Amino acid sequence: MFHKEGYKIIIISFIIVVLINLISKELINNSIINYSIGILTIFGLVLILQFFRNPKRSTLLNDSLIISPVDGKVVVIKKVYEKEYFKDDRIQVSIFMSPLNVHVTRYANSGIVKFSKYHPGKYLVAWHPKSSELNERTTVVVDNKKYGEVLYRQIAGAIARRIVNYAKVGDSVTQGEDAGFIKFGSRVDLFLPLDSKIKVELGELVVGGIDTIAEN
Repeated sequence: MFHKEGYKIIIISFIIVVLINLISKELINNSIINYSIGILTIFGLVLILQFFRNPKRSTLLNDSLIISPVDGKVVVIKKVYEKEYFKDDRIQVSIFMSPLNVHVTRYANSGIVKFSKYHPGKYLVAWHPKSSELNERTTVVVDNKKYGEVLYRQIAGAIARRIVNYAKVGDSVTQGEDAGFIKFGSRVDLFLPLDSKIKVELGELVVGGIDTIAEN
């Protein structure tokens, strides 16, 4: 199963692979070179296919929990001042996604979308301390009556060049549902209430829509 954001790229990539191999067979009379070109182009196509994969996840809905919005590695857990929306102290949990991770963004909690904003920006490496403020990004806040307001931020990396965000203010969203996609790399930051009980550790690998990040 592939994500809808990848359909166009997958089709174009498939056509390019076919054309390259057809042209190489016409112009290059060397079976070893043709075979090598075939292997390399197919390998490239497989990488694109795995990047846009969209595995179905069975999320157990729980308003007391914040689940991981993405697949990746926990790279930040710290108290910070969140200055865009809350303008107060929050616990930041950041998850870095490599190009090999699933890049679907899922809602970490159910509730009503209270805020959704796109910011154009730079393409610093996703683990750079300033990427959360300077890179291309989207900020979304979902209000859950039990847990409160939770902010997540999709952040483009050095490779990522497009963020897709489906959240619109006023939407009623469900934990684990598809919230967007980040093409080719990056990270997601969560900003949680200070009394949240963090259930992950630095360096831990998490699965989007399944693993618990925090509870209240």
